[in-house]
Amino acid sequence: MNRIGLYVAGALLLLMLASSTLFVLDQRRMAVVYALGEIKEVIVEPGLKWKLPPPFQNVVFLDRRIQTLDSPETRPIFTAEKKIVVIDWLVKWRITEPRQFIRNNGVDIRNLEARLSPVVQAAFNEEVTRRTVRGMLATERERVMQDVQARLQDEAKSFGIEIMDVRVKRVDFVADITDAVYRRMESERKQVANELRSQGQAEGEKIRADADRQREVIVAEAYRDAQKVKGEGDAGASALYADAFGRDPQFAQFYRSLEAYRSAFRNKSDMLVVDPSTDFFRAFRGGAAPASGSGR
Repeated sequence: MNRIGLYVAGALLLLMLASSTLFVLDQRRMAVVYALGEIKEVIVEPGLKWKLPPPFQNVVFLDRRIQTLDSPETRPIFTAEKKIVVIDWLVKWRITEPRQFIRNNGVDIRNLEARLSPVVQAAFNEEVTRRTVRGMLATERERVMQDVQARLQDEAKSFGIEIMDVRVKRVDFVADITDAVYRRMESERKQVANELRSQGQAEGEKIRADADRQREVIVAEAYRDAQKVKGEGDAGASALYADAFGRDPQFAQFYRSLEAYRSAFRNKSDMLVVDPSTDFFRAFRGGAAPASGSGR
């Protein structure tokens, strides 16, 4: 049992020694080997690697992939025409000189980002102050990004990194100016809407006036035609009456008397106080009876 225990202890010791001297490096990282606090070697080829056990040698890993630095905050910048804008940007970078990177920033990427961010902001400030708002929004936006990237190349070397790309994500006015612009746009839209409403109302009045005029013309023409037809009917009726009354004058007198009675006694409650011997009641007395030849 003692011999087996010694074997197990020896195997564990060898395993611990191997784990302290061997490490695996993948393609996403690079390894920096320290020997007594100094950089001994930088390993970039992936695979199984070895080193001396601590404290003789230690290893730290750095990310080889492209990193993204976003603008930490939006700061106002004056353009060439003294207008204030704010810019959101991003920078793509990666480590190219591990020794230089560690000497200036240590092994924590956040240290590099804290130092690089004001440098990028200063480069944007210099480029934006040389251009107008129109240029920043459209015509010179690409040129600004290229110039900022060129400005950062020398600074990047001192950090041990390479600037891969610089992008402007957003260009906008500060909040006060943005509110003023929105209010002006709202006022202009309201003015256009009011003009359109006025034009619509004027067009509506014009259409209504034209419709009223056409209605009056149609009604007048219809009334004219009706009166014409009525007049022709009355003329025809008068001609018929005249012909009929001319053939039998006594019947005509009798018919007119009946029409007079009908007009005078239109309602049952009508009352007329006159002398019965007057000519008004001659038909009742038989004085205006039609001749025997009339067939009545």
